[in-house]
Amino acid sequence: MARLLRPVGLDFTKTAPVRLVFVREITASPAAVFRALAHDVPGWSEWFPGVTYARSLDDGTRREVHLAGGTRYLESVVAAEPNEVYAYRVDETGVPGMRALLEEWRLTPAGTGTRVQWTFAADGSAVFRFALKCGRGGLGRAFRGAVRALDRRLAAQGAGPESVRPHPGLQE
Repeated sequence: MARLLRPVGLDFTKTAPVRLVFVREITASPAAVFRALAHDVPGWSEWFPGVTYARSLDDGTRREVHLAGGTRYLESVVAAEPNEVYAYRVDETGVPGMRALLEEWRLTPAGTGTRVQWTFAADGSAVFRFALKCGRGGLGRAFRGAVRALDRRLAAQGAGPESVRPHPGLQE
């Protein structure tokens, strides 16, 4: 049964009882990564393990995401700063014990690629918080696999670092 979660803002990434932070550098540009996160929501199922279905709602201000095993999330986008940060909170889900969840994707230029930082900020019952802490390794593996798959996908689409270099005849 789906229930409404507590609405939280971007500051929840600093105050949440459970904060899991994962970082990885990839070759794709921040612009390409941001486009994949914010504008190609259906594409998430192609690169993020466990996501079986995703779509934008309400002109991109909300999302619907389904995970393997039947978990469904209705989310609101709380930050979409091009090439820098994309974050969303879960508004409704059936996950037992969950009270609040916000995920933040922070993008920082790293050489010709991107440093991707994913913060998973959550609150819930003691059992839920304990389970999340125990699941840190699995979430970390999922994140590493996801950004590797995203990097490969973007390279295949021609969105690697070479696609954002200025034209030789233009000044920066």
